[in-house]
Amino acid sequence: MINPIWLKTFCTLADIGHFTQTAQALFMTQSGVSQQIKKLEQQLDTPLLIREGKSFSLTDAGIKLHQQGKVLLDNVVELADSIKQDETFSGRLKIASPGSVGLKLYPHLLTIQQHNPNLVFDYSFAPNGDIAEKVSKREIDIGLVTSPSKLKNIAYQQIATESLVLITSNKFTSVNWQSLQELGFISHPDAEHHAQQLLSQNFHEFEHIEQFKHKGFSNQISHILEPVSRGLGFSVLPLHAVNAFHQQKNIHVHALPTPVSETLYFCSNRYSLPTKRSTFIKSEIINFLR
Repeated sequence: MINPIWLKTFCTLADIGHFTQTAQALFMTQSGVSQQIKKLEQQLDTPLLIREGKSFSLTDAGIKLHQQGKVLLDNVVELADSIKQDETFSGRLKIASPGSVGLKLYPHLLTIQQHNPNLVFDYSFAPNGDIAEKVSKREIDIGLVTSPSKLKNIAYQQIATESLVLITSNKFTSVNWQSLQELGFISHPDAEHHAQQLLSQNFHEFEHIEQFKHKGFSNQISHILEPVSRGLGFSVLPLHAVNAFHQQKNIHVHALPTPVSETLYFCSNRYSLPTKRSTFIKSEIINFLR
């Protein structure tokens, strides 16, 4: 069995990249750090460092031990924390989702917090890739995404679907390819992806978003429909974002012949231990969104 103290020293050294600074961080002497690394190499019967004067680099075995050792150390800390305190209605949860579902979900979570004041939510709106990356690094507890990533330590669970819709101002009761080209497109960070999904299924002329005149852009989910409502262009958005717009009377959602929805997933770190509060909130989210 790998000595956990030596493993922590090795991973800290690999992170910091300097013997003296590692010794300071661990409140050890520099010789103590060196001795523990040598003992770990002896225990594993393989070199972990290639020493080059006062600097060093990791061997292939050292790289592997650093990657997997950090996961092991994180699990030990996580296990200790979960044993010390794991209450369903108390504690802090970091949650992230794309903007559209966040507009619908966040107010509901605040209602849960009002009934359980010791349960605290830190909620972030972020793109799919950023959410998966943060879940991978254990920077958030619960991630919701509409597109799975290829990160190997992330697991996905399908929980709901959300319709994609085409929106214009209320001046348009119907649309066709020509009217959309004349109107122009209000863009946003996910515009190309959403337009490709919906428009390609409903307009045989559609090839790419550049076929439409560019009439504006916003990266704030709550602001995208402002120019649309003023007749400055059309857009394609998930339905939750449309339903959250404050001037519903000024927009028109068009029913297209072929409905298209995108799937919503929970993403979680395969090596994280679920807490009682995260399990509870995941259940609440599923029941609310379905």
